[in-house]
Amino acid sequence: MDTTSARPHLFGLLAGLFLATGISFASIVMARAWTRVHESQLIEVTGSARKNVRADLVVWQASFSTEAPTLLEAQQNLKGDRAKIEGWLAAKGVKEFRVMPVQIHDITAQHSARKGGEETSTERRVGYRLSQALVVRSPEVERIPQLGSEATELIEQGVSFVSESFAFIYTPVAEAKIEMMAEATRDARARAEQIAAHGGRELRQLQTARMGVVQINPLYSSATSWEGNNDTKSLDKTITATVSATFALR
Repeated sequence: MDTTSARPHLFGLLAGLFLATGISFASIVMARAWTRVHESQLIEVTGSARKNVRADLVVWQASFSTEAPTLLEAQQNLKGDRAKIEGWLAAKGVKEFRVMPVQIHDITAQHSARKGGEETSTERRVGYRLSQALVVRSPEVERIPQLGSEATELIEQGVSFVSESFAFIYTPVAEAKIEMMAEATRDARARAEQIAAHGGRELRQLQTARMGVVQINPLYSSATSWEGNNDTKSLDKTITATVSATFALR
């Protein structure tokens, strides 16, 4: 027999055998999955809900400071700077803000001296640095951030003012969680009904529902973390909630 002509025939038989085996295996897996749905009395699925929201509260954190050789002079300078800031905020229409307690820090310098042929260095206080933090909380989520760039007007008045950060917060998040839990549960039921129908079954009542970690991300982001994200950098956000639900079957 010609071994060269027999090889293609052998390879064809092997390929057909492998294909048949694969189809049989896939059929068995599908049959087992259908059987689990068909025979089980419960089905567990995960539903999800997404909601795009806009922050309704902005928290602006800033600070101002002054330096002087004496504590009294530093206090007087700081008091004057605070008056300028309060006047500036009033002119901008900002009425509600909070000024934190004064923080006092020593200003030191190294002093070198030669004694007995040896040079020594000591640290001496040469002045004081006083600072205060400023916190503005406002529903004007678009207007307040603009003040960060406009704060150069204070610097032109001689105030050492620093705009540090803005936090954008969606305050009705607790109510949103309840609403989204219901929506995610409805989504879970729709998924369960589709799966049960393929198994020739129907859903009965909801047995259990367990809400997953809520994720608050920048708009359209789907990032997740075990502890739950809580974005405060973005004005517009996407809230995502999941529910693991168990339904009885009939």
